Amino acid sequence: MTVERILAVKGHDVVTTQPHRTLHEVSCLLADKGIGAVIVVDAESTILGILSERDVVRAIAQRGAEALHEAVSKFMTAKVATTTRASSIQGVMEQMTAGRFRHLPVMHHGRLEGVVSIGDLVKYRIAEIESEHEAMRDYIAHA
Repeated sequence: MTVERILAVKGHDVVTTQPHRTLHEVSCLLADKGIGAVIVVDAESTILGILSERDVVRAIAQRGAEALHEAVSKFMTAKVATTTRASSIQGVMEQMTAGRFRHLPVMHHGRLEGVVSIGDLVKYRIAEIESEHEAMRDYIAHA
């Protein structure tokens, strides 16, 4: 199975922000949307970075409350790993585990097409395992 399958179910909506927004503004955005990360883009929607809850915590731990008034560009992760919709679920899970991150932008022909989270992947895998389990029960019951 591929990332495309997850995007078909969850949709292609991506929450983005600009690099000049303050850490406070983006923290409120994360809270309002109930999400764990936001993609930082420029005016042409080119990915500049990603800001996660973990980045917010680190910023406040390092700079104190003053960090909340600074631009997210100072605290975002600038080197953003990405994936494609053709990537396998297993491969993406391995990529996230190795990189120790929980959100992965999905790119298609150089454009941001979606974001998958570790929660999305786990939810999909659980549904897949339950489906396989049910199929096995049916097979055994009717054999």
